[in-house]
Order: sequence, then structure tokens, then C-alpha cells
Amino acid sequence: MVLAKKIFAKIFAFFVVSKIKKSYPHAAQIQTNTLKDLLNKAKKTKFGTEHQFNEINCVEEFTDKVPVRDYEEIKKYIDEIKKGSEDVLWPGKPKYLAKTSGTTSGVKYIPITNESMPNHILSSRNALLFYIYETGDTSFLNGKTIFLQGSPVLDEINGILFGRLSGIVAHHIPSYLKKNNLPSFKTNSIEDWEEKINEICSETINENMTTIGGIPSWVQMYFEILLKKSNKKNITELFKNLSLYVYGGVNFYPYEKIFSKLLGKKINTIEYYPASEGFFAYQNSQTDRSLLLQYNSGIFYEFIRTDEFESDNYTRYNLTNVDKGVNYILVITSNAGLWAYNTGDTVRFTSLTPPKIIVTGRYKHFISAFGEHVISEEVEQSISELCKEKNIDIIEFTVAPMINPQNGLPYHEWWIEFDNSNLDLEDISNCLDKKMQKKNIYYKDLVKGKVLNRLKIVEVKKGVFNLYMKSLGKFGGQNKVPKLSNDRNFVEGLKKFSKK
Repeated sequence: MVLAKKIFAKIFAFFVVSKIKKSYPHAAQIQTNTLKDLLNKAKKTKFGTEHQFNEINCVEEFTDKVPVRDYEEIKKYIDEIKKGSEDVLWPGKPKYLAKTSGTTSGVKYIPITNESMPNHILSSRNALLFYIYETGDTSFLNGKTIFLQGSPVLDEINGILFGRLSGIVAHHIPSYLKKNNLPSFKTNSIEDWEEKINEICSETINENMTTIGGIPSWVQMYFEILLKKSNKKNITELFKNLSLYVYGGVNFYPYEKIFSKLLGKKINTIEYYPASEGFFAYQNSQTDRSLLLQYNSGIFYEFIRTDEFESDNYTRYNLTNVDKGVNYILVITSNAGLWAYNTGDTVRFTSLTPPKIIVTGRYKHFISAFGEHVISEEVEQSISELCKEKNIDIIEFTVAPMINPQNGLPYHEWWIEFDNSNLDLEDISNCLDKKMQKKNIYYKDLVKGKVLNRLKIVEVKKGVFNLYMKSLGKFGGQNKVPKLSNDRNFVEGLKKFSKK
């Protein structure tokens, strides 16, 4: 039975991957066709009528008639849908509303339709098939799998189910995977994250776990509790056949060193790029950490240069005219009923055929109090390099500007929770600052020009980040600590909380 499963998996992987690879040279045309199909299907909706979809025949006409919007600007349509209206953004009603916390909009409700749901499931599946195709490794299929996620318990409003995206997806796990999938529905439904993670540990501690998925910070917590409960030195001593870690939503760079320590050995990883708005990309090779854009999954992509976005006449690029190495804001149009929707994510192309990207952060998650425009990718890579060079472990961190210090020049303030003690913070600060100056020429010029002081580190007591996130109602599941902000709202809250 195991042998048959192995053979079938390899044959299926070969078939699916070969088909995808054949489409690489045609990605731009597929995208054009996708847009035409979306416009045709939605032309009789309220949004389609308002924006004259029946008169749009090309990408240029689409950009003329449909402006880029963020959630606040489409919220009126979402509110209509929540009241029970049909044919608003997409024919009929959405099947689900994915509930997610927005940075400026509070709670957001993102539609998921019958047509858009397969994008989430098939993209996840295809990432694993690429892994099998490239490595020949099917061993992860023989054991148990766990994805740390939100509760699958859904609420209902006017005939539409709503909840966390990960909870929605949990209802669509293919039947052939369900028997190997943990935790149980009962445990997965626990709302309190601490209680839930402890129950998950109890359910999995004696199982043959081969695949683990989830946001790194919460998987790290899971590993640490497992080691306390089992008295094992590392996770692979406990889970001898663990071979694959799947993650998404955040950069893994800052967590690599501490994961290596917790695991006791290096295991393969696959990065996903999922969001409530769609599953946009996934890592399709173990030799390349960039992500294959999902150009044939019911989503039409546009890209706006971050250095143009604040101007009144920015250009909306697509796969026909993007460039490698440029930082773009990701804009999507999809069969979930999102039209020229600004995701707020920033990406950079590493390849055009096939189209491959890396996620560089959030457009609003940057520091540019003095024109330096430091982005997430730069701080995450710098802290990862620091950990390796200085042999230190970092549990969590965030960065914010100190614009008006009591004495001296302003500076960037790094709030860091170390796993080590008795550290030379001055030496670490100097090393980290040098790395940041290498990564960002504007930051370097400001420091050298005596506009900014070198960065300063605030050491955070162990557990404070988690306690603070818990106090905000953002503990566990899909919630993430912002790696940097252009204001001090998060760190000032953290500061007050750490004094309690």
C-alpha cells in the first residue's frame, strides 16, 4: 500500500508539474485571458455595471475604468454583501467571508467564492507536488501532518459563513489527507491559543509527525512546549521522521537559527504566500527560495512601483512589462470579486519566465521618518545574519523610529527578545547597524551625514511579546508581530506593557 502510494504520488507530481512548466512561456497571455474571463463573468454585477465592464476589451481600458482601491474603498460593497445582497462584486453570494484584522481598517471581511476556493487548495497541493517532483521524496506522506491554524468553527451572516481563512480552508482538506491530519476538530476549535497549543502537543507528542506547518513564531512555541513535555533534547529526537516544514505569511530568515537549534538538524522547507485575498505564490524549488506566481488561478495581477505610488500618475504594470529587481505593490483582480484591489504587500521579481517573486514586506510596514525607506526584507535579513555571526538566538523583534529623543540625534530603535543572556548589547548594536548600512544606502548616508544616530537596542524580557500580543487579542493562529513600523504605536504599547 505504501509503495503504491509512493508511485502514484510521483506519477501525479510529474503530470501536474510538467503541465505547469509548459505554461511558463505563456504566462503573460494567460494573465490577459484571465482578466477577460473575469470581466465577462462579472459584467452584470453591480460593480460591473457601475464600471462598464461590457465596454472593456483590453488591459488598458480596464486600468482606465477601474481605479486601484484598498479595503476602505470597497467596504461599502462588502457591507452590502453582509446584508444579504447578491450580484454585488461577483455573481451570486460569496460562499465565505474571510475575517482578518486590518492595520488601518480594523476587522476586514474578504469574500471567497465557489470559483476562488480551489485557488487556495490547489496552490497548496501543487507546491507539495513540485517538492516531490524535484526531490523524489514522498516520505512526508507516510506520517502525520499538522498545520497550526485558526479555529475551523464558522459563524453565519445572511446565509454566508465567515471565519479565519485557515479555519475555512480546514473544511476543504482533501479526503485522502484527512486521516493523517492533526489536530482533531475538537482541539482545533479551541479559541484560547495557550490551551489549544497545549492540547495539540498532547495529541501529537506520541505520533509519527512528518510534516509541520504554520507561522514560525507559533511553531516555535509549539516546539518549545513539546520539548518541555517530552524531556527530549530536540524535536527530531521526538519526531524521528519529521522531514518537511511548510510556512507562509512571514519571512523565515529571522527564525532559521533558533529553528535549527530546536529541530536538531536541518529539514527541508517550503514557503507559501497565502492571504485571505488569494493564494498568490509558492516556493517551487529547494534550490531557489523565490516563489512561483500563480498566474493561472483566477487572479489577474498588477504591480505599482513603490517609489511611484504616492504620485498622482503612477503606472500599473502587469506581466507584460514588469522588471526584475524593482519593489512593487501587489494589486489583484480575482474571481472572489476583488477588482484592482491593493493588497498592501510589496514584492520583487527574481525571474520573468517563469514569473517568480520574493515578498519584501508591507507597503505600510517601513521606516522612512527621514527618507531612508527601510523595508521588512532588510531588517529581517540583517537580524538573520547577526544571529549566525554572533551565535545568538532571537525569539521576536520589532523596529520603530525614535524621532525626538531626550538627548542627541534621532535613531532606529530595535526591541528584541533574546533567547540568550549576558549579551554585549553595544557590540550587537554596532554589528547590526553595519549590516543595515550595507542593506540600505539611504540609511547609511543618514548615519554618515549625522542626521541619524546608529541604531539602539531595547532588550525585551522573555515572554513579553507574547503577553502583549495576547492583550491585543492577536495571540496565535494567523497573527504576526509587525517587524517594523513608521510610527511608535506598537512599541509604545509594548513599552507600557513590559512595565506591568
